[in-house]
Amino acid sequence: MYDIGRLLVVLGAEHPPLALNRARLIAQATGAHLHLLVCDRHHDRSALLAGLKAGLADEGYSVSGEQAWDQTLQRTVILVQQAEGCDLVIKQHVPDGALNVLTPPDWQLLRQCPAPVLMVRHARRWREGRVLAAVDVGNADGQHRELQDQIIDQAFQIAELAQAELHLVSAHPLPALSAPAPQFQRRDQLLEPYKAHYQSLQDHFDIPDERLHIADGPADVIIPLVASQLGAAVTVIGTVARTGIAGAVIGNTAEAVLDRLESDVLVLKTAQISEHLIAALR
Repeated sequence: MYDIGRLLVVLGAEHPPLALNRARLIAQATGAHLHLLVCDRHHDRSALLAGLKAGLADEGYSVSGEQAWDQTLQRTVILVQQAEGCDLVIKQHVPDGALNVLTPPDWQLLRQCPAPVLMVRHARRWREGRVLAAVDVGNADGQHRELQDQIIDQAFQIAELAQAELHLVSAHPLPALSAPAPQFQRRDQLLEPYKAHYQSLQDHFDIPDERLHIADGPADVIIPLVASQLGAAVTVIGTVARTGIAGAVIGNTAEAVLDRLESDVLVLKTAQISEHLIAALR
């Protein structure tokens, strides 16, 4: 969060404007520039943009803005993010209807945007709240380790800026899925391969035992459950997959996680995936 220089704020018809309010607070803490984007191909929103920019400038923010449309909402957002060099995209998440079988724009944005995306779900304060970092220590390959460090580092920075508590959550396979004789396998045996890594994370980020949440079960169930129990203000997750969210969220389960979470969600990618997505755009 400390190295964010430019924020892209996607504005829609939602009321209250949760994304803009969250962006103002982040810019206040980091000194970042706000670039406002209205994605609308049917109506002229220049008066709205002019009013918002003037108000934000009067409050001392560095601000610019535009109205644009290029085929789809997610394509428009990504093209503007690249053109403006924005380090973070902030958008209010609108849950998809249960009967809509098409991939909604939010999922496409999460999958295709090279920059981190913050999906805003609520108006609760981050300050003095709880920040939840969702990690998957079961994957030892380089990309997952890189992403895991990135998730915890960003969550740590948010917690510092917001004077909030940092919590970690990790889901592990159920014994029935991981042991030939699960009835004889104790939970501490399941966790044995991960203990050293958990200990190093706790030591490095000064996380006490009561803020480490390890549970057996699928990530798309465990992460929302722990976030709800904690009343988390923001949950940080990641992706290493080109076709969906993975890493902290095992498999392509981000859709279920995002709709079940009551917190804001910050979605990160590895540098390798970001470079692949930028190359695809070109």
